[in-house]
Amino acid sequence: MTTAFQRIYTKLEGITKATVSLHAKGVVAEELATVAGRLAQVVKINGDLITLQIFAGTEGIATNAEVVFFGEPPTLNVSDDLAGRFFNAYGQPIDGGPEVEGEKREIGGPSVNPFRRKQPSQLIATGIAGIDLNNTLVSGQKIPFFADPDQPYNQVMADVALRAKVDKIILGGMGLSNDDYLYYKQVFENAGALGRIISFVNTTEQPPVERLLVPDMALTAAEYFAVDKNEKVLVLLTDMTLYADALSIVSNRMDQIPSKDSMPGSLYSDLAKLYEKAVQLPDGGSITIIAVTTLSGGDITHAIPDNTGYITEGQLFLRTDSDTGKVIVDPFRSLSRLKQLVIGKATRNDHPQVMNAAVRLYADAANAKTKLENGFDLSDYDRRALEFAKDYSQNILSIDINIDITEMLDRTWKLFAKYFSKAETAIKQEIADQYWTK
Repeated sequence: MTTAFQRIYTKLEGITKATVSLHAKGVVAEELATVAGRLAQVVKINGDLITLQIFAGTEGIATNAEVVFFGEPPTLNVSDDLAGRFFNAYGQPIDGGPEVEGEKREIGGPSVNPFRRKQPSQLIATGIAGIDLNNTLVSGQKIPFFADPDQPYNQVMADVALRAKVDKIILGGMGLSNDDYLYYKQVFENAGALGRIISFVNTTEQPPVERLLVPDMALTAAEYFAVDKNEKVLVLLTDMTLYADALSIVSNRMDQIPSKDSMPGSLYSDLAKLYEKAVQLPDGGSITIIAVTTLSGGDITHAIPDNTGYITEGQLFLRTDSDTGKVIVDPFRSLSRLKQLVIGKATRNDHPQVMNAAVRLYADAANAKTKLENGFDLSDYDRRALEFAKDYSQNILSIDINIDITEMLDRTWKLFAKYFSKAETAIKQEIADQYWTK
């Protein structure tokens, strides 16, 4: 919008820690503005009384500060030139490259019309057995990674970005340290994969409330490639806990009454409007969302993971295996509610049987470990189950193992034959006869 059509005001009615209010006309919801040169966004309209959220905070702003309305909400220029680029929360390049020319699109719009949606049925392979073997992802799915803050979830997300069999990867990084940001950039560059990766990044040095723009920027880009280009897109969002914390900061500064765990009462709908952008389209395009949610002290009942669990189709838990020291995707606490749509169909026919048998035997090992810790004698089966669990964790579940699903299945069959008899695995006779390793 040209300067000639911008609306300028110089009288503020109120100032809080994060917002200013003034009387203005012709303002639309979520419209952008500057207040004393600082970027702001409309968050509330009550008649002609407008409340603006100041991304950088209101410290030092006077009541006669100049307010300039842009006449439009946040937008992103979309085109194929987005690929391989790094942007900030406002969609501005931070990699030294030129501005992207393309169609201007408003961010944060509604999700795809249900009429245009198709039941997910396409496999998203990541090369991580804890996901592909036990909690297989399906295009159009939305699923979070639950992890303690000290877990290497950024490494896992980068690995998924490099291994996933998709057309485009879009990273939305919220509250990344500079080391994490440089890690992502170097990993993508060294792998020669930048051409299919688009990154929107907010670092710890930048205002926390800027994080609120990052997921919408990432998902607007995703919708361009999925809807307009019929491409398979994987969106990686990290860390959604920091996103929710930014929501809380804004809510508290606007004197709204907090809900559970100091989160705003709108937390569920704020998260849902992002996750519901996941979609499988009839023409082949899709948006799949994997989002990290860090846990405070491992508390799964906190409002953030609690609300997330209601919205998403399962969850992936990272934990360090005490026997091997390896970080694994926990087979007990992880769940993909859509995996039955692809396992044994888009994958080999023995997949469901192998998955179920391996998790059951892993559970038997956990029971044997409890017996050992409580001083009970172990049976021969118990000892074999414990050895199987170590081998299974070390050579299959560990996040640093990168193999395809067929190799995962073959490797698991070898472990079955190494430690158990056919009968002990309880796998259907016809499946066992077909794949049992001699």
